Amino acid sequence: MRQLPSYEDKSLTDHVCLLQKSLYGLKQAPCAWFTRLHDFLVSVGFSPSKTDVSLFIYLRDNICLYFLVYVDRVTALIDKLALEFKVRDMGVPSFFLSIETVPLSGGMLLSQQRYMKDILKRAGMVECKPVTTPVSSAKATADPVVPYADPTQYRSLVGTLQYLTVTRPNLSYDVYLLCQHMHAPTTADWASLKRVLRYVKSTLNLSLRISRSSSVDIHAYSDSDWDDDPDDRKSTSGFAVFLGNNLIFWVCRKQ
Repeated sequence: MRQLPSYEDKSLTDHVCLLQKSLYGLKQAPCAWFTRLHDFLVSVGFSPSKTDVSLFIYLRDNICLYFLVYVDRVTALIDKLALEFKVRDMGVPSFFLSIETVPLSGGMLLSQQRYMKDILKRAGMVECKPVTTPVSSAKATADPVVPYADPTQYRSLVGTLQYLTVTRPNLSYDVYLLCQHMHAPTTADWASLKRVLRYVKSTLNLSLRISRSSSVDIHAYSDSDWDDDPDDRKSTSGFAVFLGNNLIFWVCRKQ
């Protein structure tokens, strides 16, 4: 590794540092990697997005390219990347980061069915009884608060459900509620988590559809439960944004 700025040995300017640990194991690695990638993309004509730091846009001579994770079928860009980095063209996407892409006429489905099955297997609920709703309609009772015996298991499963909301926006609110109790889960919270997993079991075939749209109009929808939390009387709000016919962004958070 090159000597760090302001820490160079003036008598040994042609020397480099010997790393005692892999660079990719360091906390600074993601920042260093992104800085290098950012500088390279800017040098070949891309402009960074002001709203999404991982999105780069190329606009020149009636050509418009969006660079987010990787770009395929753009030979010139791949050739330039290959000169600077190790690049492997993986072809048409099929399974990436636990998300399966299923081609359809005029679009595709983004499915995490295999990921959902892995979650159920990790929780020991492969053979659980499915339910049609993720939250019980029964009113909460003033039962004694009993801490859950394995909070690490609770946090681990809730964390996996957070990633599941990448293609399952209908779970965002329920997972958000579970996340409110990560610090000290109780047996009641564990029961709520198990119900969400039972709902996942009944909806393994649900996925997110992305299709061609003749419209590029943006529509946003929002809702709030109006201070429904009995503890702090705060509201939980959610909104969804559509680009044409496609759902592209959604959020659920406490006000």
